Amino acid sequence: MTEWARFVRATMHDLQPYEPGPRMPELERRYGRALVRLNRNEDLFPPFPGMREAVEAELPSVWMYPEESYDEFRAAVARRIGTTPDRIVPAHGSQALIGTLASLFLDPGDVAVTSRPTYGLYAKASAARGATVESVRLRNHRVDFEALATAAAAARAKVVWICDPNNPTGSLAHRDEWETFLDALPETCVAIVDEAYADYVDPESRLQREGDVEAGRPLVVLRTLSKLFGIAGLRLGYAIADPQLAHYMDVVQEPFNVNRAAIAAGLACLADPEQIEKRRLAVAEARDVLCERLRAVGVEPLPSQTNFVLVDTGADGAALAAALAEEGLLVRAGGEYGLHGFVRITVGPVPLMVRVADALGRTLAR
Repeated sequence: MTEWARFVRATMHDLQPYEPGPRMPELERRYGRALVRLNRNEDLFPPFPGMREAVEAELPSVWMYPEESYDEFRAAVARRIGTTPDRIVPAHGSQALIGTLASLFLDPGDVAVTSRPTYGLYAKASAARGATVESVRLRNHRVDFEALATAAAAARAKVVWICDPNNPTGSLAHRDEWETFLDALPETCVAIVDEAYADYVDPESRLQREGDVEAGRPLVVLRTLSKLFGIAGLRLGYAIADPQLAHYMDVVQEPFNVNRAAIAAGLACLADPEQIEKRRLAVAEARDVLCERLRAVGVEPLPSQTNFVLVDTGADGAALAAALAEEGLLVRAGGEYGLHGFVRITVGPVPLMVRVADALGRTLAR
């Protein structure tokens, strides 16, 4: 019998695969009913108009490899955000770009800094490349940019990973703290900002970091079409980077790494700016209703401009999540993030938000 561990890189031995939780069929058998997924921050609204037709139109061509340069998609993204196509790097989801950047920047023995709690793939991707990972605690459930810069300087870090808005807390950076952070970042270090949830942020609050990239700051921005655009199952994201770095990213990524259906769906979504804004406003309205109803039953949601809300329940989050599952509602218990009294709830249409808030209130009242 071959002992495969001896062939595997030592940096991989202690890593574990991503566990999204039990599969839906298994859970529905366990609870004996249909379940609504409010635990994965997926888009719970109807698909964008024209997206389905765009995917179906691509089906006769699935025997062909996609266009490797993805010029049309790069141009569409560049038009939307006001930059140039040579700064756009498409990939099969922003998760793939996290791995690409870790491979580009990190050698064994390098240091990567991230926040705690935040999205776990930053630490995992860094450790897989042999880097040491240092994490900085949030301050009042917000990313502590001053502490991140201090930690990066002290450790001579190569990379700082930032999720903004942060998952799971929903916190959003302010322009002054962001600019202070960039100015304080050591010259040895690159900031990688995952903006998976930035499309939900109202325009007055949103930081336009593509301008920082164009200004030559040591920065890469990651975005996805999995969230507001609702195509998580097709896997499509992109990076905004200096053209020189974009070239290196294209070198490292495998060829044809985005499928034809994903590109077609992405182009259809990006071509409809009116629908993009309507979706953002619909999520904001539903989020406001959810937060208002949660406060009415005696629990406090953290501020959020995302498609999820983190709620301080004052109870056992895991037990509460299990009780809500009995009512057909899956929410994310905060224990895996060290937030044991919290649950994270994905925002969906208003009637669903009323249902989940009422169910949570009944459960807490028992």
